[in-house]
Amino acid sequence: MKIAIPSVLPGGLEAQVGAHFGHCDCYTLVDVEDGAVVKSEVIPSCAHEHGGCLAPVNYLADRGVTVLLAGGMGMRPLMGFNQMGIQVFFAGDQPNVGKAVEAFCAGRLAPF
Repeated sequence: MKIAIPSVLPGGLEAQVGAHFGHCDCYTLVDVEDGAVVKSEVIPSCAHEHGGCLAPVNYLADRGVTVLLAGGMGMRPLMGFNQMGIQVFFAGDQPNVGKAVEAFCAGRLAPF
């Protein structure tokens, strides 16, 4: 599965989780197999002007994301993620991206 986490620069597993997915510095994408991270990469965030609040939804869906771990978002993008089949979980209380992924894999994060 491919997990996206809004991140503070420079991104990566040690980065802080971004407080709001649509206005984050970047996204850390993490591939998880059997509960273990097998790959991670950092991609830039995208602008909102082309597609409004749904632009980041489409941006992440186009990259094969199936799960989003976020600190917060509005109802419109949440509905967009749901329509795309991307599950969204609250990870705003996690100390960094890596710990957020660990918590998700352990079943400790609540869905939005």
